[in-house]
Amino acid sequence: MRLFATLLCAAAAVALLAKPETFEVGKGAFLLNGEPFVVRAAELHYPRIPAPYWEHRIRMCKALGMNAICLYVFWNFHEREPGVFDFSGNADVARFCRLAQKHGMYVIVRPGPYVCAEWEMGGLPWWLLRKKDVRLRSNDPFYLDRVGRFLKRLGRELAPLQLPRGGNIIMVQVENEYGAYATDKSHVANIRDSLRAAGFTDVPLFQCDWASTFRRNALDDLVWTLNFGTGTDIDGQFRALREARPDTPLMCSEYWSGWFDHWGRRHETRDADTMVRGIRDMLDRGISFSLYMTHGGTTFGWWGGANNPAYSAMCSSYDYDAPIDEAGHATPKYAKLRALLQKHVKHPLPEPPAPPPVITVPTFTLDRAISLFDALPAPRTSPQIRPMEDFGQGWGTILYVTHLPRAAKQGETLALDEVHDWAQVFADGRLLARLDRRKKEFSLTLPTDLPAGTRLDILVEAMGRVNFGASIHDRKGITERVTLGGDTLTDWQVFNLPPEHALVAAKAAQAGARPQGPAYWVGTFELDETGDTFLDLRDWGKGMVWVNGIALGRFWEIGPQQTLFLPGCWLRKGRNEVIVLDLKGPRAPTLRGFDRPILDQLRTPDLSVHRESGRTLNLSRETPTLEADLPPGGGWQTLAFPKPARGRHLCVEIRSAWQEGPVAIAEIELLGPDGTPLPREDWGVTFASSVDPQVANATADKVYDLQESTFWQTSPHAKAPHAIVLDLGAAVEASAIRLLPRVEQGSPGQPKRLRVFLKPAPFRL
Repeated sequence: MRLFATLLCAAAAVALLAKPETFEVGKGAFLLNGEPFVVRAAELHYPRIPAPYWEHRIRMCKALGMNAICLYVFWNFHEREPGVFDFSGNADVARFCRLAQKHGMYVIVRPGPYVCAEWEMGGLPWWLLRKKDVRLRSNDPFYLDRVGRFLKRLGRELAPLQLPRGGNIIMVQVENEYGAYATDKSHVANIRDSLRAAGFTDVPLFQCDWASTFRRNALDDLVWTLNFGTGTDIDGQFRALREARPDTPLMCSEYWSGWFDHWGRRHETRDADTMVRGIRDMLDRGISFSLYMTHGGTTFGWWGGANNPAYSAMCSSYDYDAPIDEAGHATPKYAKLRALLQKHVKHPLPEPPAPPPVITVPTFTLDRAISLFDALPAPRTSPQIRPMEDFGQGWGTILYVTHLPRAAKQGETLALDEVHDWAQVFADGRLLARLDRRKKEFSLTLPTDLPAGTRLDILVEAMGRVNFGASIHDRKGITERVTLGGDTLTDWQVFNLPPEHALVAAKAAQAGARPQGPAYWVGTFELDETGDTFLDLRDWGKGMVWVNGIALGRFWEIGPQQTLFLPGCWLRKGRNEVIVLDLKGPRAPTLRGFDRPILDQLRTPDLSVHRESGRTLNLSRETPTLEADLPPGGGWQTLAFPKPARGRHLCVEIRSAWQEGPVAIAEIELLGPDGTPLPREDWGVTFASSVDPQVANATADKVYDLQESTFWQTSPHAKAPHAIVLDLGAAVEASAIRLLPRVEQGSPGQPKRLRVFLKPAPFRL
């Protein structure tokens, strides 16, 4: 009888564990098994964490006080070639979800298909661009067909893990911040229908956007959530949503804990107390949230994306100034947030797991090398220049070679339309110039005469496809043509150098070789014990690193990132091999491993200052297109011009503000004659009266970067008037200007009185 009773209890326990759960949308609250439930989600990205460390990071989030994991699914990480799917190893997203379930964590899945995330092309596969007329994130039949195929395949992995089926997935997102891209409810509906067809039918579907854009594509049968960052006025963000849906559960689906870093810009940080205060305010109001990022990790390999406008590629580190740092260690933010969340759970939080061991690696030499030009694959021929995608290449470097059909004179212009993203131009092996898309450098003036027949080599590195806005149609290499004095050059040889080519080239590296310029460098180091470390790249120029065949990421001497995270799980006792592709050449071919990263060392003048020393703006002879006072209170403000204006050069002069201290603008838009916003992809800053050196990247180009949470802010010591001058790239006709002050509580630095000038000719500087 006792044995029978024991077996009966065991059977009952199994039945209880197997009992399906429910997650539903109730009146004013989410309902877990019928009871109100506040989601405290930690955003993690499984490709940015080595698979052996997944469980550690999940446990860190559990110990922080989170009850769910929120994750993007990166389409291009799983389907690198059309129809070839990979859900193994670091791409095994189902295993990641099951590990979260093992530790009692629910999962929110965000499968896009577009995800942004500072990830290559926002998660969309590069091979979509092989179709010349493809229209991404639209109802283009080709695009929707490929989306449907991917989501159907993803459904095989994740649909069985929905909560009512015994899994732990409680919500699934439809697209991502689509209101910041377009207004097309039918497209959002098509993505919704594709997700349902893929099997995501048992949990709520939701769409996220900003407070200013959520109405543009809101569908009645989806949950609506908002994204915003630290310091935001919580009640203000949700005011319009509460009015539109008084009974809906409220959720901040991305509460930005920090920000991401760009090459050539200062390291980004956000205040810990401000972050914690915002989460406290949401919890006090019963508002669910997902902390983006709780742990950012690393954008390994070639997966880093870019912003445009202005073009700016992302660093390999995705530390994000998050509570859990790049290597999985708790930060002061972690401690402060854990103390808050402990007050909102009934039981003591588990202790955080010990971090993986950290080691240093003594200096070692990469003693074998080979010039990139001596390690080329077989060429392809092409009468005309074409982008990288046309040659079946997704990432890496591409070399275009031709011979000049005529003699070229010193002073002639060699134009590359356009360089995507960083090019070196050689004439018979001699470096003529380096061209940087960030600086809009698409041409060079020949420094010397070149005879007919001169070999012209153009080596182009793809730095990351744009992951936000209309510029996601971002083809790489040279996208249109190369002209000499206006004449188009033809008859090209093309050499494809994808990242995998480095592993082949390394086999041909020679001991003792010291090539100049672009080259592959190979070396080894020995370990008695393995552990995490950070490779010091400060003696190197620009390129990528592989260790034991795994691509760690990009490096660039300009910073701010100067080290690459090398996880100990990818190292082995004994010999470890390192390959470095340096497109410029090292100062010394040596490396070492530190026990901490260097993420904040900028070694080049910041391009974003936008003002040469002593340069001033003279508006004394200019006639304003508009003079106006802005009302207080924040939010987008639209100022109609007295009559339509035409011009290429725009100046906004701020003569006073609503508060003392620095002045700030988050976004500027011009409206065309029909009242719709004009494209901003070609805008550039020609002058800014000042920038605030104490705020990372509070630079003038933030006013057209399409990100409402970033802003231009003047120096606290600068006196009015303040001014910004923009080159719009071409003459436009405008009927109005729209301005957005900072979106934080109180709209700090909000302009009050201003003048606007729009004219064909440049302003006097």
